[in-house]
Amino acid sequence: MSQVKVIAISGASGCGKTTLVKKLSDEFKCPNLHFDDFVVNHTYPANMKEWYENGANVSEIKTPELASVLGKLIRSNDSKYIFLEEPFGRERYSISSLIDYVVLLDQPMEICLSRVIQRNTDNPTPDSLNSISRYLANYDDHFRDIYIEAVNQVRDNCNLSIRDVISVEACTSLIGNWLRTNTN
Repeated sequence: MSQVKVIAISGASGCGKTTLVKKLSDEFKCPNLHFDDFVVNHTYPANMKEWYENGANVSEIKTPELASVLGKLIRSNDSKYIFLEEPFGRERYSISSLIDYVVLLDQPMEICLSRVIQRNTDNPTPDSLNSISRYLANYDDHFRDIYIEAVNQVRDNCNLSIRDVISVEACTSLIGNWLRTNTN
């Protein structure tokens, strides 16, 4: 029977989940999975503003292939950890039973927004300016509220919350030390 522990790294878009998952996976020499790799056309509700106004049930955000792949990885892996980029921690019913620990990157929203914009300007597409403009309009209208609500839901059920704005290296060290102390 597998003794692997699944560590979900959670938080709002732009908080640093992807970078941190890759760094932790490298440090611990173990596999990782990324939520965004499993997003398909119908992952998110069609009208996110309406979804938010109706209670923001994160279980309505669907990534069935992620749960399937993670389950198989748990059964077939002999690493100590699997790091999972999962924005919603244990809050999505379809994946909650597969997660052992949740680390919340509880970063200030202005930092997250800045990083999202930077990510889009660092990797421009022909539609980048329009994409950023649309994103900011949606951010002002409802995305910011959605991110805050999702982080609040995760905060109530996480094992470790990191609120300080620190380097990836410092964050990796902090989480590594926490894992060594709390998951043996």
